[in-house]
This record gives sequence, structure tokens and C-alpha cells, in this order.
Amino acid sequence: MLTSLAIRDVVLIDRLDLDFRAGLSVLTGETGAGKSILLDALGLALGARGDSGLVRHGADQASVTACFEVADTHPAFAVLDEQGLEAEAPLILRRVLTADGRSRAFVNDQPASVGLLRRLGDLLVEIHGQFDDRGLLDPATHREALDAFGNHAALLRDTATAHAAWRQAAEALDRAKADAAQARTDETFLRHAVEELDALSPEPGEEERLAEQRSLMMNAEQIAEAMAAALEHLSGERGAESGLAGASRQLGRIAGKAGPILDPALAALDRAAAEAQEAVHLLQSVASELETDPAALTKAEDRLYALRDVARKHGVEVDALPALRDRLAERLAAIDDSGDRMAALETATKAAREAYSAAAGRLSEARRKAAGRIDKAVGTELPPLKLDKARFATRIEALPEAQWGPQGMDRVAFEVATNPGQAPGPINKIASGGELSRFMLAVKVVLSQVSPVPTLVFDEVDSGVGGATADAVGERLARLGDGLQVLVVTHSPQVAARGGQHLRVEKRAGRDSTTTTVVPLSDPDRREEIARMLSGAQITDEARAAANRLMASS
Repeated sequence: MLTSLAIRDVVLIDRLDLDFRAGLSVLTGETGAGKSILLDALGLALGARGDSGLVRHGADQASVTACFEVADTHPAFAVLDEQGLEAEAPLILRRVLTADGRSRAFVNDQPASVGLLRRLGDLLVEIHGQFDDRGLLDPATHREALDAFGNHAALLRDTATAHAAWRQAAEALDRAKADAAQARTDETFLRHAVEELDALSPEPGEEERLAEQRSLMMNAEQIAEAMAAALEHLSGERGAESGLAGASRQLGRIAGKAGPILDPALAALDRAAAEAQEAVHLLQSVASELETDPAALTKAEDRLYALRDVARKHGVEVDALPALRDRLAERLAAIDDSGDRMAALETATKAAREAYSAAAGRLSEARRKAAGRIDKAVGTELPPLKLDKARFATRIEALPEAQWGPQGMDRVAFEVATNPGQAPGPINKIASGGELSRFMLAVKVVLSQVSPVPTLVFDEVDSGVGGATADAVGERLARLGDGLQVLVVTHSPQVAARGGQHLRVEKRAGRDSTTTTVVPLSDPDRREEIARMLSGAQITDEARAAANRLMASS
């Protein structure tokens, strides 16, 4: 709910701080006192279009700050989170408008766009006046309002889930068709490429192995010479093996006389001899395997170059050739198997569409039933509001398939006919200014328990009515105030008498300027104000007595 409103330098208001309560609050005052200025100021904080004419004469800028207390689950917090802004209560919307027409917006003291302010404002306050085009006067909100009234949350979830599954299946089918069409275009290339890769039969890691083999064969002669020299040093007549054996024999002859002192040296010589022998064996083995045939080198090089040429042609690394071959083969298989695969996808898409159509059909049926209930409920509210000849109708139209969506396949519009025999039409096109506000009041009474908007503002909803009709208006406003915060600008004493909070708008003329202010009224002051509304400028005892009766009966 709106807890406070701070206005600075807006038209005739220089500085005004207002606190609001829950329930029904009424704003009264003489014509021209500035009640509309308050609504204009509130509209600024809610993202309405700013006009430099709203800035008080002589001031550099105007500002309005509106503070709201709402539940943590209110949709406004999801909007803030979506925008990456800090979301915590209280929610404070502030708008600054300069004399040259520039505008700035803030949410919880964080810079924001005016568009975001308007989105938040639509979730926090509905202002119903003769020229309003937001809230329920916007046909785009009617389907959502009907679904909330009918408690269609589960049906909406089922429909949205079915729609997502249908779109996913349809997109898979579209991709498959596109892939098949492209594959048919590339079929000749694909067959040649797969045949070429099959003939080449590349293996993972083959490039590295061939490169090593090529390098080895290119240097085979030098390697062989080095190994021969190494073997001569190890196993020749004066090689390492002969030297180690001779040293071991020399020490062995005197080992008995030297005792254990030579044992470590003899053991080391034995290990060295064994290692030398192993080295000889390994060199001989490598020498036997060393390929020195020029034909083998040519073969390895040809294989390596062939792999690299094919990889370069396809724009991949050599090691990626096996995977490339598999992908190309899959595309060929898609051509060969496209008939069966396409048929399966078409069957799946058809089934998904039928599932969506069934879910959306259940939602449509529930909407038609809810429409009957809401039409009856609103119709019950109209006669006491002096709209007894009017008719409220919820029109549900089937959308073309191209417009089916997660919310179903219906267009919903609230319409009215103000005279018998007249065809229903859009509320804001058919109803006059006074009728429009009363229609909105009737609809809001019916929808009040399902609306996420916690604050309703009615501007002169009692325009053009009095007596029993005005009392009916007041009774419905008070009923709305039991569950929501309701602010009403009124000239009706019957309405004013039902307010839980009464604010009087006054225009005060000073020597140099005229200002508008707002005065909270105590019960005695309320009686005087209601008596003024009953009798005019000259307040009589009869008017006070009548005001007492109105206040007592409200």
C-alpha cells in the first residue's frame, strides 16, 4: 500500500508530506482547490509522462517521492530483480522533473528509467479517472484479470508447458527439414568426402607417429653410425665390457686376502657389467629394427602429406579427420534415412500440437465459465450505481493459430453496452466519464480479491450522481477498502462519510503566491467538511445534523 507521498514544487504545491492509511481514504475540497494536482503528482511518481508545466513557477525542479509497503512476494520485486536493482521493502519511487522538461527516475535511490517506474507503478497503483488508459481500461490486461478471477493458475501452467513442448517439437522438425535440404544440396560432395576419408582411413594420433617415423628414417644413417661406435666402445676388445670383466678378475684374485673390504666394489662392478650388457642388447635391437630403406621413407612421407592435404581441404586438424568422417557419414545417413526420421518428427510435432490444443481448450472452457460468473457478478453491481440499463459482457474470441501462445488461444475483452439494444463495445469507448468511473468501480469490486495491485485511486467516481446512488458508490468503495487501500477524490458527502481517513485539499492565497495544501481532518473537522459539502459555503445546524447522521450510518 501507499504509505507516504512527498511532493516538492509541483504546480501550486511547494512542500507537502502526506501519510496514508489502509482502507478507504477520501480527499475533499472545493472545486479548484488542487485535488487534481495531487493525482498529477502521484502519477509522476508512477511513471506518467512529465510536463515542464508541472514545475511550480520560479522553481528549478519538481520532485515526488512515493513510499510503498508491499509483501515480499509482490510482482514488483521480480521486476526489480529482472533489472538487476536492489529489491527490498519499503519500495520507494522518486521522480524529478526539471523546468526545462528533463526527467530522472529512482527506485530505492537507485537510478532507473521512467519506463521501469511506469511498470512498477502499474503493479502498485490503479488510478481510475475519466481520461485513464491504464489498468483495466487497457484491453491487454483483461485476459490476465479473467484468469485471476477464475483461478486458472494450474490450467495456465499446463498450457504453457504444452506450448513449450509443441514449439520444441516443431523447431526440431524445422531443423531436420533444413538439414535434409542442405544435405541433399551437398550430397555429391558428402559422398566423395566420405569415400576419400574411408580410403585414407585416418587414425587418431597418426600424424605424430608418422612425423616421428619420418624423422627417424631421414636420420637413420647417422643414427646407425653412432650406434656402431657406441657398441665398439661397449663390447669391443678394449670396450667397457672387457674392462669391467678385467677389473673384476683382478680384484677377485685378492678378495680372499682383503676380506669384506672389497665386497662393495666387486658388487658395483657386477652391476656395471650387467648394465653394459643390457645397453649392448638394446643397441643391437634398435639396429635390427632401424629402417633405412628409402622406399619406406617415401611411403611414410606420402602418407603424412596425404593426411595433411585432406585435413587442410576440410579446414581441420589431422587428428580431427576420424570425427569429421563420422559427421559427414551421419549427414549422408540423414539423407538416406530422412524419410523415416522426418515422419517420426512430424508425428511427434502433431502429437505435441494436439496436446497443446487440448490443454488450451480446457483453459478456454474454464474462461468461458469464468466469463459467465464475472458478467453476472458485475451485472449485480450496476443497478445500485445508476447503471441499471447497462450490460457488462466478457468477449472471448479464438485467436488464429499463428497467435497461439503460452497463455492459450483466446483474446479476452471486457465490454459494456450502456443502453438496451446497443451492441457491447470497449469500456473506454462506450461509457461516458461518470459512467466510466462507476463501471470501473463495479468491476474492481468483483475483482478486488484477485488483483495484485494493492492501491486503487478513484477520481470523482461519484460524478453526476447523488442520493442513493452516491451512497451505493460509497458503500462499494468502503467494501473495497476492507481488502485494499482505496483513495478517492470526491464531492459526495455520502462517499466522504465512509472514509476511514479524511483529507481536505485547500488553496491558500498569500501576499505573493497561492499554494495548495492538504489537511488531515479529525472527527469534528470531518463533520464540518461533510456539512459544507451538504449545504455549501453557509454551514447550517441542519447540515451538521445531517453530517452526523451520515457519519453514524457509515
